[in-house]
Amino acid sequence: MSTPQTPTRAGESGISVRCHFFARYAELLGCTELQVELSSGATVAAAVDHVRTRIPGGQQLPTDPLVAQNQQHVQHDSVVEDGDELAFLPPLGGG
Repeated sequence: MSTPQTPTRAGESGISVRCHFFARYAELLGCTELQVELSSGATVAAAVDHVRTRIPGGQQLPTDPLVAQNQQHVQHDSVVEDGDELAFLPPLGGG
């Protein structure tokens, strides 16, 4: 699978973020991980938007999924840095 990328504006530096998908999210996207290129200063929300709008199957993800950044649960306004890992965590059923 090729690495999906988001172009950055002229003169703007970009960052690379690795996104991991589990369970139902991996099934919907057809992959367990991918690399995303974002503009410097991007937030978790920008990464979620990228996956939802630019990756086949992404539109089926919720608009506000639970996300962990470098193994810590974060809000969508958290700024991502080059080399960060984002885990998209689907709801878990129990019993």
